[in-house]
Amino acid sequence: MAIADQPVSISEGKSLFAPLIDAPAVVLAVSGGPDSTALLILAARWRAALRRGPTLVAVTVNHGLRLEAAREAAAVGRLARKLGVTHRTLRWTGNKPSSGLQEAARIARYRLLSDAARARGASHIVTAHTLDDQAETLLIRITRGSGLTGLGAMAKVTKLSSLPRKRGKEMLLFRPFLDIAKARLIATLRQAKIPFADDPSNRDPRFTRSRLRHVMPVLAQEGLDAKRLALLARRMRRADAALEAAVERAAVAIARSHESDAVVFDARAWAEQPEEVRLRLLGRAVAQTGNEGPVELGKLESLLAAIDAITCNCETRTSFRRTLAGAMVTLSGGHLRIERAPSRRKSRGKKAQAR
Repeated sequence: MAIADQPVSISEGKSLFAPLIDAPAVVLAVSGGPDSTALLILAARWRAALRRGPTLVAVTVNHGLRLEAAREAAAVGRLARKLGVTHRTLRWTGNKPSSGLQEAARIARYRLLSDAARARGASHIVTAHTLDDQAETLLIRITRGSGLTGLGAMAKVTKLSSLPRKRGKEMLLFRPFLDIAKARLIATLRQAKIPFADDPSNRDPRFTRSRLRHVMPVLAQEGLDAKRLALLARRMRRADAALEAAVERAAVAIARSHESDAVVFDARAWAEQPEEVRLRLLGRAVAQTGNEGPVELGKLESLLAAIDAITCNCETRTSFRRTLAGAMVTLSGGHLRIERAPSRRKSRGKKAQAR
């Protein structure tokens, strides 16, 4: 049997879940598919071999999109009880969007998982993303024109900072199987004679990820298999971390103000930084001061190009003002200032009064 098809051993499982040893409780995201069912089996085995360890809580999110979902959730519940693991089924209620369904479902899923984790005092949400998922994610990011950060794909441990936190430490998302091929998880289930659900939406050509799964075998024939793509993502994350360190140093070196509501840089010192560092400094400042959500990379690059047309030509006395994502960027008197943009509603009100 090839290594890529071998079941995950007990010793491997011990190593995979070792980072969770001191967690008070963890939530396992288990849909009933092969990957997450293997997660439930391997995590339960690992926990059963410990004298002390975290409480395991398996959570199944029923998105209400398929009739089979309720039956699959019930099957997960039966398996969890057999393994001595607490199980909960949560449902995504309300209207479903006609477009962007998978992304909306993903957001709802993590919100529900986070709610369940907080209710149980869990410090981690554990998902069953595999080596194959990592490769597909990288390809999706490439097709969408992602920058270096996006091409890092998924990290094994991620802070769920985007989700509200009521108390205690920041919750973490943990992906223990990112270096494990999906075939090995299926082999693990077959060895244990554990059935699993088959979600037909994973093959639905309406979804980008499904279409890319059909492309993967062709890429693999050219040497660009899941392992090679995941290696590229890992190298992108390494380069991204080095760049972030450089940005941290640059932010301290060229900052000209410590105002709580604005970021101010020396324009000449700004112009001397490498382009990627300038882009990231600008993105950080807009995200910090703006109030309209994430900034599109393309729009940020356009704004940087407009600023560079002035600062990189040493025309630092020229006046410049633009807004992006709720932030206002002003270049005047040799300083680049990024702060919260005036409220659009108030601005319209002032115009109406002037008339």
